[in-house]
Amino acid sequence: MALVIEGLSKTYPNGVQALKDLSLTIGNHMFGLLGPNGAGKSSLMRTIATLQDPDAGSITLDGIDVVRQKDQVRRLLGYLPQEFGVYPKVSALDMLEHLAVLKGVTHKGERREMIEALLNQTNLWNARKKAIATYSGGMKQRFGIAQALLANPRLVIVDEPTAGLDPAERNRFLNLLAGIGRDVTVILSTHIVDDVRELCPRMAIIAGGQVLLEGAPNEAIAALDGQVWSKLVDSDEELRAIEAGMTLISTHLVGGRHEVRVLAAAAPGEGFAPAGAGLEDVYFTRLAAGRA
Repeated sequence: MALVIEGLSKTYPNGVQALKDLSLTIGNHMFGLLGPNGAGKSSLMRTIATLQDPDAGSITLDGIDVVRQKDQVRRLLGYLPQEFGVYPKVSALDMLEHLAVLKGVTHKGERREMIEALLNQTNLWNARKKAIATYSGGMKQRFGIAQALLANPRLVIVDEPTAGLDPAERNRFLNLLAGIGRDVTVILSTHIVDDVRELCPRMAIIAGGQVLLEGAPNEAIAALDGQVWSKLVDSDEELRAIEAGMTLISTHLVGGRHEVRVLAAAAPGEGFAPAGAGLEDVYFTRLAAGRA
């Protein structure tokens, strides 16, 4: 399956240009869409999901025109938006039954078998008769995936799915996504670098509605090999000097001290040690280049 996006642009009535001549190709794999808040990720996901039209450009899904053939696309699509609203007093079982009918699964036996399988797959079977309002954040996200998988979609879009989850629920959710990604194409839109690093063989970094990088995370990390250096800094004055005189990638607090990471072809100064590059270094480096 191929999703091909060409020259996509979108400006909202308030003047915000969310997408700027964006082009991207997504094949049969788990694909990570990484970017800061306001990068245009949700606008792109909503456009792919046929919830809004672009001002310019095209999207095709296996040759189907996403903009003009919305009904055909929706039969192939599962979508978990960033804010997923449900009827809070309805049980998961009843809600999935209702949504399955809306998705065209009209045969009662087929519907029952599909829903039972999804509740087991998302580890919600024992809570199937409980009101969704009583679910934890992670359970609600797992329910969101269950509804997205109704009617066996070929493309699943998940938008910021782990934001706000505790570490245990995040791990459960990522394991669930990994299993799904073996059978269907999944687009994972997030600002959390580790989610993409752990799950996705291909990714794109976007900011300001444009693609800054597209490729394999491992290849992007390898391109920075030998160029990342780190140092623990005690004073704000030294930190400001490094920010002013070097290519700063990021800073982190470690035991109350600043750990600085800089980009340089050779050791940039006293006290710096070589640091193994990671996807977070790729991410911050590309964002900085995009702002330059």
